[in-house]
Amino acid sequence: MILAVDTSLGTTVAVNDSDGRTVAEASTPDPLGHAEVIGDLLVQVARPGITHVVAGMGPGPFTGLRIGIAAARAFALGRGIPLVPIPSHFAIALDAEAAGPFAVVTDARRREIAVSVFDGLDADGIPNLIRPTRLEKRGVEIDGPALEATELSAAALARVGARALAAGRTLADAEPLYLRSPDVVQPGAPKRVGS
Repeated sequence: MILAVDTSLGTTVAVNDSDGRTVAEASTPDPLGHAEVIGDLLVQVARPGITHVVAGMGPGPFTGLRIGIAAARAFALGRGIPLVPIPSHFAIALDAEAAGPFAVVTDARRREIAVSVFDGLDADGIPNLIRPTRLEKRGVEIDGPALEATELSAAALARVGARALAAGRTLADAEPLYLRSPDVVQPGAPKRVGS
């Protein structure tokens, strides 16, 4: 069984069995408060027999992504099972029933959107990413049909993870997919105070 955790939009977790059927799923669409709900959602879905943890790697807000990824890593480490990083837009693309190229669009805040362009599924049944995720100003014209998502299914994320595992593919790095630098910066050297 595969546990999937994603906090790129709301907070969502799911467990899929080895046939890809959803055994349990719990979520909240609230784009804030991930830390307050992630533990309870994991308790609702966790069960014996989980062999892998899929972590949604974004794009998404810095703090929200960190909470979901940390929870997924902690669960995997605690059970001694592998963590599988998957870009979150792949779950949305898997659930889409679009013919031909289409864009997955999510709110990146600050009047910006995150855009990934897919075209069907590849030979492994994984959404075929044809234009990597990028940041655009809200209101910019997107070529072709666009699917603006406000939530995603952790069960779909688990299915993408299972297909990537079966094909022996790595779809994301271990680091989150941030499209902009965090607001926090390292402080400079301390000011010298004269006497």
